[in-house]
Amino acid sequence: MLSSATRADPVGAALDLLAGRTLVTLTGAGMSTDSGIPDYRGPLAPDRRPMTFDEFCSGPAARRRYWARSHVGWGRMGGAAPNAGHRAVARLEAAGRQRLLITQNVDGLHERAGSAAVVALHGRIAEVVCLGCGTRTARAALQERLSALNPGYAERHLHAPARPDGDVLLTDTDAFVVPDCDRCGGVLKPDVVFFGENVPRPRVQRCFDAVDALSPATGALLVAGSSLTVMSGFRFVRRCARAGVPVVIVNRGPTRGDDLATVRVDAGCSETLTTLAAALA
Repeated sequence: MLSSATRADPVGAALDLLAGRTLVTLTGAGMSTDSGIPDYRGPLAPDRRPMTFDEFCSGPAARRRYWARSHVGWGRMGGAAPNAGHRAVARLEAAGRQRLLITQNVDGLHERAGSAAVVALHGRIAEVVCLGCGTRTARAALQERLSALNPGYAERHLHAPARPDGDVLLTDTDAFVVPDCDRCGGVLKPDVVFFGENVPRPRVQRCFDAVDALSPATGALLVAGSSLTVMSGFRFVRRCARAGVPVVIVNRGPTRGDDLATVRVDAGCSETLTTLAAALA
């Protein structure tokens, strides 16, 4: 239960708690809304029915639908720039205050803001993997191939509504041409974790190791921009709470971890993290 003083001045309470502590930071889609990328479950979030891994693998029609939407949306996500929240998190790392950044986002904006010790829990949309031979290539290279095979397609759908996964909402995908792997002819997939896939175990273990190294007396978990609905992130909050490590949550709207939070700040990430970093770094 949060104290009345904490509820009255949550940012001040967060500053008091985090002062002198080593952090692990966990971020979600709310970190990137100020960069123009919609979040998943906020009050203004668009309708989202993400493609599952089984659906993606079910046949050419599903893959046409995925890559057509991604092709149009790529220019928007690729053009997004890190915001003040991303820069604040990078500042915490540069000052030696942050042990590890765990992000559920696939947009790569934390790295572009200067964060180096990063685990991209769900992968990075800027990379593509072949399900046949395992070759990884740059998403930008695939974009060139998609543009050549589907001339004018992206321009015809400039006004399609953006979605949080870096794609757009559209239905005109039946004639979209999707290339195969140019090495083995296999199926190309974005190197991200789809619903129905598991996060690779080495990534999870690195995160657990960092969280387990936090001391209840000298460490804390800082959660920013995540509703914690998905277990892949929520498990780190539960692990800290069980170990007695303080948890600070910064998010607009309720989260699954609110009952486990030591301090809860219901506010935007950019302004709150900027304030925290200015005092802590």
